[in-house]
Amino acid sequence: MELRHPTHRAYSRGFYPDDGRDFEVRLLLGYAGSGGSDAGEVLATIDGLDDGHPDAWAHAWLALGRRVASSARAAQAAGHTISAASAYLRAANYLSTAFDGLDGVGTDSARLAVFAEHRAAWDGFLECGPFTARRIAIPYEDMTLPGWFVRPDRATEGSATGGSAGRPTLVMVNGSDGSVSGVWCAGARAALDRGYNVLLFDGPGQQSMLFEHGVGFRPDWEAVLTPVTDTLLGLPGVDPDRLAVYGISQAGYWVPRALAVEHRYAAAVADPGVVDVSASWLAHLPKPLAAMLHDPTAAAKFDRDMKLGMTGQKALQRMWVWRARPYGWDGRYFDVLQKVREYTLTDEMAAQITTPMLITSPEGEQFWPGQSERLAAMMTSARTVVVEFTAADGASGHCQPMARALTAERMFDWLDATLTSR
Repeated sequence: MELRHPTHRAYSRGFYPDDGRDFEVRLLLGYAGSGGSDAGEVLATIDGLDDGHPDAWAHAWLALGRRVASSARAAQAAGHTISAASAYLRAANYLSTAFDGLDGVGTDSARLAVFAEHRAAWDGFLECGPFTARRIAIPYEDMTLPGWFVRPDRATEGSATGGSAGRPTLVMVNGSDGSVSGVWCAGARAALDRGYNVLLFDGPGQQSMLFEHGVGFRPDWEAVLTPVTDTLLGLPGVDPDRLAVYGISQAGYWVPRALAVEHRYAAAVADPGVVDVSASWLAHLPKPLAAMLHDPTAAAKFDRDMKLGMTGQKALQRMWVWRARPYGWDGRYFDVLQKVREYTLTDEMAAQITTPMLITSPEGEQFWPGQSERLAAMMTSARTVVVEFTAADGASGHCQPMARALTAERMFDWLDATLTSR
């Protein structure tokens, strides 16, 4: 993936030559605007960290996360709940970064212990934050999905914001590997500031559902969003006529796919738009290998060639396993890519979407370039608006990680107008 833009060298020089780490640093710095990090803590942590053994990277974030979590617990014990909430949220994001960094270099038990620390910090944040948070269990097939329903205390029923029928509510759908504290920073805080209720959850293949329950992704996200919506409409203070749904990263596919069937939403945001998830997997695959994916008899040869290509590429192999695990990775490359290719929005599906949608289109989108505009063109039955984000605005790259305030302004101004028109 490419994050460098030669016409804006000062911004695009990056923090690391490794694109993955560079993007993680940008994400963390972008969280600062919603209280999810402190820029000084982030920069001090990466100071002196080179591109050496991944253990050093993971343990640097682990040490920071544990230190900030300790400060949060001390503040909470002393009754300083606002300070505690601030520290808990930052700790949750640092510990999530450590957890990701340990993939492929730490034992499963050690990694899960760090995940538990991350979730403990998230729980502490919800307990101490200046809002009303409620943990909910969302019925899903023969189990439940963990969810969190958050209401802004400063909005009251019957006010101009809340209305007699309840408040507007934003359902936030996470991407392929983001944390719940990360998606909070992507838009939940901004939603609460504007008087919205917020519903967050772990879907199949996401966070606790994958790491603790072994439940992987599914392409037909309507099977997820519909029970989420059913549960949401049974909660207090929700205006059923002002429901909105937001999807970040790979959820830029899941949300439109679900809305082809689920029509109870008055507005939606895809950040960015995704039509074909497999494009990000196949972009750097040699053409002869890519051609094999159309021939089931070539599976064994494809797997042999992929294994050969991975030889000596430890970082690449770790990244592959990380990305492939939610799709049911069992060591067979061919099978995983066949599953990924199922994550495609057809013209027929897109034509069934009637929900108005804002679609972000960042300059330098490194995973699904051009797909935001493609999605808008396919949605022939719904009103769409494509919002461009540029390097000149400091808003380039996938999900414009260092321009989340600008994203929130544009997104919620559109949502406010769209929901009010209802």
